[in-house]
Order: sequence, then C-alpha cells, then structure tokens
Amino acid sequence: MPKVPLPAIVTHCDRVLRTAEIGDYDGAVNGLQVGNSGHVTRIAVTVDASLATVKLAIAARADLLIVHHGLFWSKTHPWTGKRHELLRLLIENNLAVYSSHLPLDAHPTLGNNAQLAAALGLKNLKPFFFSHGQDIGLRTRQKISRTALAKKLAHATVPNRNCCPAARKPATASASSPVARAAT
Repeated sequence: MPKVPLPAIVTHCDRVLRTAEIGDYDGAVNGLQVGNSGHVTRIAVTVDASLATVKLAIAARADLLIVHHGLFWSKTHPWTGKRHELLRLLIENNLAVYSSHLPLDAHPTLGNNAQLAAALGLKNLKPFFFSHGQDIGLRTRQKISRTALAKKLAHATVPNRNCCPAARKPATASASSPVARAAT
C-alpha cells in the first residue's frame, strides 16, 4: 500500500478548500487537528469526529480521518471521559484528523451544498446565505412535487452508508494528487 506524506495531503486539502481564505465560527479549527506519524495509507471520511466514527475509522485501518465537524468548537474543552477516550484512541492508533467546516460548505464543486444540488439535478444555482464573510449556500427555483423531491433526496442521500470502497478514486481528484494516491 503506498504511503503518502501527511503534510502533502494537508497542503493539498488546504489549497483546494481555500482553508486560510474562508472564515468560520471562532472556535472552529479548520485543517489538521491531530497529527500522526507523518504518513497516510488509508483515509476515512465522515461528518462528525465522534468517538463512534473514530472507532469505525480505526476498524477500517485508516490513518487519516477527514471530517466536516471537527474536534474543536470552543477555545477549551475538558478532555475527560469520552473525550479523553477519543484522544487516547487517536494517538494510540496513529489516526490523524483533518477538519473542514465552512470551507467545505462554501466550495463551489466539492462542497456539501454543491454536491447535494448536483445529486438532486438542480440547475441555475445562485449564492445564498452569507456567513462569516462569504456565501456558504446555494439557491435555485425549480418546480417539483414534494413526492418527486422526496424520491430524489432518498436516492441522493443513500441511508446507512458507512464506507466508500477503498479502490474507488474520487472523480474530482487527479490520480497524481496526494489524496487520490492515499485513497487507493
């Protein structure tokens, strides 16, 4: 399995997501939140950096967990109880955590909003919802019945999805990008 330097992946993600340019909530920490030994062979991706998702990433033998809602949302946390267990598991299992909150929301093609709009087949998208110095949402007008929208949403959000096949490369990443190399 190829090893990719963690700093190369972090640099790639920060550049693509424009992490330094996109404002966010004061307590949000976008970018690398927890390091590892410096190399990545397998990446897991989830919405929240919770104890449950960390355990799933460890079970999948990931050494990088990319999340939308990271570990830090206020200036300090007491690292006790389940939070202590989470931190202990990250360190003992060499699992790095990279978080992207509003930079991911705001991204015009990779963002959560853009991906959902594409999956729903929405067209003529316009910026919407100005927050922290930039628009982070999308809007459109489209005539569609509630039933048809519900079917599209059900198809687009596929319930109970736990893991992406490791051999499948994301369509937006080139084979030479650090993320694509580590995902294989």
